[in-house]
Amino acid sequence: MSDIAITTEQNPASTASQPFTATAALAALGIVYGDLGTSPLYTLPAIVDGLGGHGRVSPGTGLGVLSLIFWALIITVSVKYCLFVMRADNHGEGGILALMSLVAGRGYGRAPALVMMGLFGAALIYGDGIITPAISVLSALEGVNVASSALTPYVMPLAVVILVALFAAQNRGTARLGAVLGPVMLVWFLVIAALGVGGIFRHPGVLVAVDPTHAFRFLARNGWQGFAILGSVFLAITGGEALYADMGNIGRNPIRITWYGVVLPALLLNYAGQIGLLIAEPGQSGSPFFRLAPDWAIYPMVLLATAATIIASQAIITGAFSLTRQAMQLGWFPNFNIRQTSDTEYGQIYVPFVNWVMMLLTVLLTVAFGSSDRLSGAYGTAVSTTMMLTTTLLYHLMRERWNWPMWLALTTSGIFLFVDLVFFSANLLKIADGGWVPLAFGLIVFIIMTTWHAGLAAVRDQQMAIAMKPQQFRAWLRRRKVARVPGTAIFLSRMTELVPPQIVQQAQQLGSLPETVIALTMAFEDIPRVDPSKRLELGEVFPGFWEITVHYGFIEVPNLPAVLRSAKLHGCPVDLGKAVYFSTRDRVIRDRKNRHLWAWQVPIFSFLFRNSVRAVDIFNLPPQNFVEVSRQIEL
Repeated sequence: MSDIAITTEQNPASTASQPFTATAALAALGIVYGDLGTSPLYTLPAIVDGLGGHGRVSPGTGLGVLSLIFWALIITVSVKYCLFVMRADNHGEGGILALMSLVAGRGYGRAPALVMMGLFGAALIYGDGIITPAISVLSALEGVNVASSALTPYVMPLAVVILVALFAAQNRGTARLGAVLGPVMLVWFLVIAALGVGGIFRHPGVLVAVDPTHAFRFLARNGWQGFAILGSVFLAITGGEALYADMGNIGRNPIRITWYGVVLPALLLNYAGQIGLLIAEPGQSGSPFFRLAPDWAIYPMVLLATAATIIASQAIITGAFSLTRQAMQLGWFPNFNIRQTSDTEYGQIYVPFVNWVMMLLTVLLTVAFGSSDRLSGAYGTAVSTTMMLTTTLLYHLMRERWNWPMWLALTTSGIFLFVDLVFFSANLLKIADGGWVPLAFGLIVFIIMTTWHAGLAAVRDQQMAIAMKPQQFRAWLRRRKVARVPGTAIFLSRMTELVPPQIVQQAQQLGSLPETVIALTMAFEDIPRVDPSKRLELGEVFPGFWEITVHYGFIEVPNLPAVLRSAKLHGCPVDLGKAVYFSTRDRVIRDRKNRHLWAWQVPIFSFLFRNSVRAVDIFNLPPQNFVEVSRQIEL
């Protein structure tokens, strides 16, 4: 097949090394730091509740807790993610799926264990996604309890209303909202920093918590209880994975600079202020975060906190949509309906099925747990597992891609892995209090991903047995004297260098083929975006039979009519107005001699296969020119 390079759409440049600008900084604040930025709302209340004592915190305990939070933010976010993990960009894109693809390649690659780690880490992000909106919005609204306990019964119902409205608005996209997300979060960070400074003045001694010996003393003095508290301390860093996941949209430099220059100082000041308040005014009830504010500012702070938590929730929802698209392109998810909600912003997408499932589960969690204190017991298990798996993949990247010596890779990743394991172990203590929820949901997603991939591979193997080599097919057509009738048929296929089985079967069953036959294959690469010059390969294999392969990155949205228009300009005789697109709609049934799938996987794959979105919906094909052929496949 001859190769012709054709540019069909603009290919955005890699954003990993995007220069720092005010616009990029505001975008980072609005998109990346919602989860980390709102963690002061619920972290210390969860820690205080775990310590007991009815809000009484001794100076030694307060300094120990603050030191743990300080060093968790420094080691995990400032060093691990900002300096090391964010170096692991897959052509500008980040996230654990991109890292997995970078280390292990496509499919199971050469390292199935690493692929399984990456998949499970990605699946757990969905578990995190159903908890983050619930705990964030609840913790913001609970600020009214500081002003008046009369409003307490309305907190949970109001949280449900806000969450339903948030998910219901996703189909409109966030492009218009994006212009205000950054400024709102900038105001948020400035306000929480100012509140923190006020709390520090009440007990300036909290500043010595930068000394890590306070953390070690706290853990040694409190023993098992101190270890359990680490599960609540971890809440301060749960949004760390977002720095890496959003790197492709924002850029490495803006994320790093806004972290060191705005977010980290604001968080440390606020946590220090809350600890200073708890030491200076022991035994007070209510959230220490809202108690930092003067009485007249309580309700404005609740409104600002609610806006910030909605932004944090929006970020995790958008992240789930992007992760779904990546998994689909890499072959780990069935085809879902994806809608582009912006003409200019590539990342603005909407996945209805994912949106409504997340909404249902988030609302159920909000109603079932009722408060951020109870929900904090379910939060952290999924994220800590993902962070640990990210570190494991990072070690292999250091050795295989960065060519680090073993001692250096082991030392660096070993430090991070030790911290990850400590937090992971502490979060395991939360399983009985609700930590099983995100783990169970993540496990379900993981089973779906691996079952879909295995089933798809089994179907592909069966179809390969029917496919023919082009010259073999040409000879067969001549031998059988298959008639060529007027018209153009475009067969959507996953095969290259072979005549797809649907073409072979049509010729066998009907005894004829259109005079122009195009075998059109979408090849999704391991990289996020394909260079425009390498987008399209096409060639006439023999008279009247063309092969076209369209290359897409795993985050790109295919537009086949646009590709075919360009192909026509380069000699392919396709009449887009009259061409008929053919695809298959297979029905999977169980073969008792099946060796490809476990028996319990067959009905799962069959259900997914039957309900996946049709090609006409994914590839922007004209429905009136689309024909779907149903086949029965035994697995």
